[in-house]
Amino acid sequence: MKAAVLHGKEDVRIQDVPLPPLQAGEVRIRIEAALTCGTDLKVFRRGYHAKMIVPPAVFGHELAGTLDAVGDGVRDWAVGDRVVVANSAPCGACRLCAGGQEQLCDDLLFLNGAYAEFINVPARLVQKNLLRLRPETAFRDAALTEPLACVVLGVDELRLARGERVLVLGAGPIGLMFVALARALGCEVTIAGRRPARLQAAQRLGANSVVDVGTGADFAKIVKDQTGGGFDAVVEAVGRPEVWEAAVELVRKGGRVNFFGGCPAGTRVSLDTGRLHYSSLTLIASFHHTPRTIRRALEAIESGVVRAAEFVDGECALAELPARFHAMAAGNQAIKTLVRVRV
Repeated sequence: MKAAVLHGKEDVRIQDVPLPPLQAGEVRIRIEAALTCGTDLKVFRRGYHAKMIVPPAVFGHELAGTLDAVGDGVRDWAVGDRVVVANSAPCGACRLCAGGQEQLCDDLLFLNGAYAEFINVPARLVQKNLLRLRPETAFRDAALTEPLACVVLGVDELRLARGERVLVLGAGPIGLMFVALARALGCEVTIAGRRPARLQAAQRLGANSVVDVGTGADFAKIVKDQTGGGFDAVVEAVGRPEVWEAAVELVRKGGRVNFFGGCPAGTRVSLDTGRLHYSSLTLIASFHHTPRTIRRALEAIESGVVRAAEFVDGECALAELPARFHAMAAGNQAIKTLVRVRV
């Protein structure tokens, strides 16, 4: 089959890759929709991810499709079923899983290979994170399930409530998903970011106000000048230390901050300890997803809260994917790209 294989730093090649035989408990998905992702871009730039993917390996992790084959011992699934699968599954047996923190599982099993014609899904993912789609659910919508599930966890851990003033810093796919879910909960949402197309998408998703931060040279001052600050909850969805620091400046006394955006390895932040203590701030950092949030994300997609139309604004053939990643690394402004994995 044709597949995009990550070989190292900024080195993705389209190759003919043998399709491994199915093992007991596995299924094979014929991929109908694969989407680019900010995490994949980080991996492309870095050349690996210690937990998720070690090259050479087939790349990508946001996908949906139809079952092409079912392995021995698999029940309740049949060839032709329309499905979405997450990119990981917890063991369910370690201390963290038992405590309801499956996203931090000591033996989290990752799945990569969305940028290909087919993918074999390991038995654990079949058991825990393979979901059936409604007949009317579009594959490109369903492929948003994995990133949305991470945002569902972030919203849950932030404990958003109707009527609260919420600030989202960053207007990429994750920031836009926070806007959609917070508005669905009845929050008053402000988003601060760059690029008019993304801010316009935020308005279509229900953002009450938008702040164009331009170069983002002084995130906190720009946002405070236009909004006054004092938000009940702030989401950092950029992944830059200076924006983490800005988030703390923009939340009200007694408010909550979610440092959702992952910063480059080795970076540090400087926070005002007096403000943290005497303003009784709650600081959290959400990571990844759980089987529960995967299911809730698909429910949000199938109920129309989140649709690909507001997130997928580009399309390319599999053969064009390496060039597309180079363009993304150089600052391409697309939110997400749908990858056509077959001619």
